[in-house]
Amino acid sequence: MVVSTTDGDDVVSPRHDAAPAVGIAPILGRGDLPLALLHGESLVVRATSALARAGVALLQPDMTWAAIRDSGLTVVLHDPLCPLTPSSFIREAIDAATESVAVVMGVRAVTDTIKTVSGDLVGETVDRDSLWTVTSPVVLPAAVVSAMAVEPDLTDFAALVSSLREEFEVVFVEAPSLGRRIEDGSALLLLEAFAEVQRI
Repeated sequence: MVVSTTDGDDVVSPRHDAAPAVGIAPILGRGDLPLALLHGESLVVRATSALARAGVALLQPDMTWAAIRDSGLTVVLHDPLCPLTPSSFIREAIDAATESVAVVMGVRAVTDTIKTVSGDLVGETVDRDSLWTVTSPVVLPAAVVSAMAVEPDLTDFAALVSSLREEFEVVFVEAPSLGRRIEDGSALLLLEAFAEVQRI
């Protein structure tokens, strides 16, 4: 069931057969940007609120990776630098991970022009149809979590996904336009303006 809220996002009731999940909104490696404000709320608060609206319990600070691994829980990683990712999309990614027993990650199509580079020479344009940029969330089903002996490095989701692909099946799910990742303050202003246009 989906219930609209006053800020345009949704509160999503998990399916009765949904796997129990715990969520993390990591801030390490992201500078001060997770503390920046968007519509009066910090990005990290928006991220944790989106997890809660998706029916995901927040990870307790004192829970070790060994305890998480043994818990049988699905782990949902939600990057605060994707502050407007709808909770309904987070829930969709969790359900996809539960059904496929694969790592599920949110991605966005690359829209910038990408060129090959060799030394100082700029080469041909790369076909963007085969390129994706990692956004949020990254969902680790319980079977994957239990197989990970070492706590994952959450400072860089793209690097995390690259390492996960070496051991596990990874499924890409295209994130909505509001789920784009920001890199700096100017990108945050653009996202905020885009969100205002979307509400019209």
